[in-house]
Amino acid sequence: MGFLMSKSMDANLQKQQEFMLHNSRLQMERQILMQNQMRERQMAMQIAWSREFLKYFGSFFAVATLGLTAGAIKRKKPGMLAPIVPLGFVFAYQMDSVYGTLIYRMRGEAENIMASEHDRLDLPLGTPTYESIEKARRAKTGLISFLEK
Repeated sequence: MGFLMSKSMDANLQKQQEFMLHNSRLQMERQILMQNQMRERQMAMQIAWSREFLKYFGSFFAVATLGLTAGAIKRKKPGMLAPIVPLGFVFAYQMDSVYGTLIYRMRGEAENIMASEHDRLDLPLGTPTYESIEKARRAKTGLISFLEK
């Protein structure tokens, strides 16, 4: 009788462990999907912000270019056109960032760094561990309780 009960309990324990493993896998998959959706939304907001910035900067660049060109022609000083060059580089960068292939080139370079220069990605003092986090938490808690005294 005890053997049958033990066998039944083992089967139930095995089913419970499988259920818990399945649930933890589902939870992790949901967490990964949620984090990816948040990353996508943040990137979309950044691109939208850059597009708005480009509208304003493009207007500024056009007005500045017209004004500097008119001033250079009126005063016969070609040196007045000099600010157009750096402003043009900023405008070209923004255009490439917003509508060009900059994001794809950056992604490719990031993949290259991750593949061939992974040591550049190491954190100072290494990856945080449970022990290091607990040590910092205890130190902070101890400091707070010390200050309260």
